[in-house]
Amino acid sequence: MTTNIKVPEFPKRKKKLYAQDIKDRFISAFIAIFAIVWVFPIVWTLWSSLRPYKEIRAGGVFSPPQELGFFNYEDAIGRMELPTYFANTALITLPAVFLTLLFGSLMAFVVTRYSFKLNVAMLLLFTAGNMLPPQLVFIPVFKLYLILGDLVGDRRFLYDNHWGVVLIHVAFQMGFATFVLSSYMKTIPKEISESAMVDGASVFTHYWRVMLPLLRPPLASLAVLMTTWIYNDFFWALVLMSTDSKRPITSALGRLQGEFVTDYNLLAAGAMIAAIPTLIVFFVMRKQFVGGLTLGSTKG
Repeated sequence: MTTNIKVPEFPKRKKKLYAQDIKDRFISAFIAIFAIVWVFPIVWTLWSSLRPYKEIRAGGVFSPPQELGFFNYEDAIGRMELPTYFANTALITLPAVFLTLLFGSLMAFVVTRYSFKLNVAMLLLFTAGNMLPPQLVFIPVFKLYLILGDLVGDRRFLYDNHWGVVLIHVAFQMGFATFVLSSYMKTIPKEISESAMVDGASVFTHYWRVMLPLLRPPLASLAVLMTTWIYNDFFWALVLMSTDSKRPITSALGRLQGEFVTDYNLLAAGAMIAAIPTLIVFFVMRKQFVGGLTLGSTKG
């Protein structure tokens, strides 16, 4: 007597779960590798900033440390004139971020809340302008600043002036801010705007008291991003300013370079000092930043 034993088939659901598990592990491994690659230069810079340059010259970069300390930081602080350069950075970064968010929110408000023929074209124009590389347009911008200076009788009206750098940052960052804010503003029900207009709200009241409070999460995220991008910029301050004492903190790192030999450990310490304000901004606003990035991810 023979009995037929049927082997149960592997359920399709288990196959899908198995495939999904492999996919999740692959993605997790990729994210872990990416995180290590991204963090490695920061850790390496911090490690180098704590070592004297003579050890590197004698034993090489990968030699075991004989001495660790904050002596490079003390030397960097003494040579970088931090109060002057941090003040210059604040004079550029704070107005640029504020004006970018203000004009970007106004532009997003116009193209999303009001319908007219050129609203989509205007949004595309602002977004496309943000994609232009600075190296492509810095010569026309430089000449334009000199021409405007000649018209008002002072060549330093915008050139070699903090406001000249502020305006170019606003011009370049406004497209991205407009794109992000308009994308978020489209998710706000139009009934809110209709109710405001029925109640007799003016255009400014509609923007300032109705729409702007709803934009706080994306504005907070953009504030962190814009602060980091503008703070770390080196190019525009270099080409649009001739007076070294007016340049931002990124230019102060040039004071740490020697005439014949550059102490890269000292330069690493200066880079870590220059990065402190952006880290403070991120940790202070991290909740708003993450909230703005994940906003709308659970909608639907």
